[in-house]
Amino acid sequence: YRVSEDKVRIIAKDGYMIKVDRTFPAPKSLETEAKKKNGSYTEKDVVDQLLRDFHKKCYICEINDLQDPQVEHLLPHKNGKYPERKFDWNNLFLSCGHCNSVKNQKKYDEGIIDCCKVDPEKLLTFRINENAVEIEKKEEKEDKTLDRTIELLQEVYGIDNTGMREYKSDMRFKGVLRQMNLLYDNLEQLKENPDSKMVQRKLKVLLRRESAFAAFKRCYIEEHKDIYPGLQKYLE
Repeated sequence: YRVSEDKVRIIAKDGYMIKVDRTFPAPKSLETEAKKKNGSYTEKDVVDQLLRDFHKKCYICEINDLQDPQVEHLLPHKNGKYPERKFDWNNLFLSCGHCNSVKNQKKYDEGIIDCCKVDPEKLLTFRINENAVEIEKKEEKEDKTLDRTIELLQEVYGIDNTGMREYKSDMRFKGVLRQMNLLYDNLEQLKENPDSKMVQRKLKVLLRRESAFAAFKRCYIEEHKDIYPGLQKYLE
């Protein structure tokens, strides 16, 4: 099972997302700040609620325990040109600085998958073959939103046009490596001792949506349901 670093580099270039349950009501400061000339959408109550809802993970790359959390707009407000977007709770997402920077391109203005409204796991599949991971739409139909999402994820994990961006991408490569090898190691232990409650608890934690890079781990188990039928309950 164990994945080499070269394989993870290919894996990471395809990226992942996970379903997020946004809580309501919206933070109170948004209504107040929207009435101000230079109101802020990053007041403490907004940041705190986003951190809870998104499990302290970037909604694009899924890196966790963010050191540089940022409030990102799914649909850009263009420096206040679209004020209805600027303070719209449904339009605010938690991201890392790296992903926010990459997404800040005109080609992504029309938006990508809203992971609070749809489940990316139901729309995309992530498969591993001998040399790489392939990301595909589950249904072969034209969908510009899905196509843009895939393109964004590829850039987030593969962009190397500056030294800092290459460094940040590499951090994500290594994060995926650690998580996937943890999964594979525990699957080996489960094979050796299928009745182990400890191993099952570890796998449950690894497959939670709250975990780092959860989508790929969850997709692997879902794609191998015939081998791991007892783990499917952890994907619910």
